[in-house]
Amino acid sequence: QVQLVESGGGLVQAGGSLRLSCTASERTFSSDHMGWFRQPPGNEREFVATINWSGRNTYYGESVKGRFTISRDNTKNTVYLQMNNLKPEDTAVYYCALSKGLWPPTLSREYALWGQGAQVTVSS
Repeated sequence: QVQLVESGGGLVQAGGSLRLSCTASERTFSSDHMGWFRQPPGNEREFVATINWSGRNTYYGESVKGRFTISRDNTKNTVYLQMNNLKPEDTAVYYCALSKGLWPPTLSREYALWGQGAQVTVSS
């Protein structure tokens, strides 16, 4: 069973940057779309960004467009989320996930495998 492990979360001031990483345990990762979701305190999980299997196509949620960048390195079985100009409302647990569905997968149910989550806290 493929496992996804996130890293890179933490505490940052508003306007700062963080980069999240998500590493898959197996090379089958390179044939799947990958995505990031987040769940703010007391709220439902929401779509952040997704990248197709080759890395050539990306798609973002409206609230992060222009500030966040998703990328992947299939030689390292890793997908990244570069987060710039962070805002307090970006505070959430961030999850990476793997999808075998159609492009672009923006709904939680389109993802078959999830990481354990990484806390990102943005102070004002």
